Amino acid sequence: MITRKKTRQIHVGTVAIGGEAPIAVQSMTNTLTGDIVATVRQIHQLERAGCELIRVAVPDLAAAEAITAIRMQIAIPLIADIHFDSRLAVAAMEHGAQGIRINPGNLGGPDKLARVVDAAKMHGVPIRVGVNSGSIAKDLLKRYGYPTPERPEALIASALENVRLLEQQGFSEIKISIKSSDTLTTIAGYRQLAQQTEYPLHLGVTEAGGLIAGTVKSSVALGILLAEGIGDTFRISLTRDPVEEIRVGYELLRSLRIRERGPELISCPTCGRTRLDLFTLAEQVEQRLQTMQATIKVAVMGCVVNGPGEAREADIGIAGGHGVGIIFKKGEIFRKVAEAELLPVFLEELEKLEAEYQNRNSG
Repeated sequence: MITRKKTRQIHVGTVAIGGEAPIAVQSMTNTLTGDIVATVRQIHQLERAGCELIRVAVPDLAAAEAITAIRMQIAIPLIADIHFDSRLAVAAMEHGAQGIRINPGNLGGPDKLARVVDAAKMHGVPIRVGVNSGSIAKDLLKRYGYPTPERPEALIASALENVRLLEQQGFSEIKISIKSSDTLTTIAGYRQLAQQTEYPLHLGVTEAGGLIAGTVKSSVALGILLAEGIGDTFRISLTRDPVEEIRVGYELLRSLRIRERGPELISCPTCGRTRLDLFTLAEQVEQRLQTMQATIKVAVMGCVVNGPGEAREADIGIAGGHGVGIIFKKGEIFRKVAEAELLPVFLEELEKLEAEYQNRNSG
């Protein structure tokens, strides 16, 4: 049983962060924010996958101004990511950003930071203090050295120093992130930070890599921290379609029995008995499952002989080979179909289960 560290609760739009609120899964668009159509299209894809908070880059005034139109067309809170330019932070909030991510120490001094804080107070916008290993002030690096698993203090000191800058402005609607591309440094840093602050924490491994490397590194670091009760929001950072980040994020939460969203897929790794293209079949099923909300277990198995028995706990599953496939429910054969019809018939059955789930939960 995981016992979460109790943190101060803030709100990003309608989403509660910290306290006893569910751990939120978020992502970031990779479109040009000024391209409103493309950005909204990608956010809609992320919403369908279960994204609960979305961050957009704001490198210029056009991107800040686009936030108004983007927000009108999406359902989840929008966070603006700002680097160096306090004017863009203010403009983003004026155009409807519901949260901002900044490094207070690199905005150009106390006066510029004060203008950002005043705008955040006026618009009711929380601030994420985001510190990466590559953005630590030189004096802190000189004092503590570059962050390592043995000595992550520079990350913690940088974050808390920036938090104090906000507190000195009378601002406390804060969450904190300290990211490293090194898994063990990330773990050590967040462990120490969690002992030194009550602010909610956003977890992540920065520059984690592509689908395989990024998933492994993020899952190891975030899995350990979440299992220890540390973390209130997180992002799985992948050099990939951001929808994949959400898929990995929910599987991580499911594996720790923290949260469940949508179906769980189980599939066999294949062996010499497999007589169909199970890789493609499993991927096509998984693509449909990522937009479903029914909390069911779905199996994709390569062997008609052993598949249903091995996936006995699945609510529904398929197995196939030698030109024929079966659909089974709770380990019992439900229907036999030609292999060519296996996927479309199976997707129809999934649609029925999703409709039943939606009907049960519509009231």
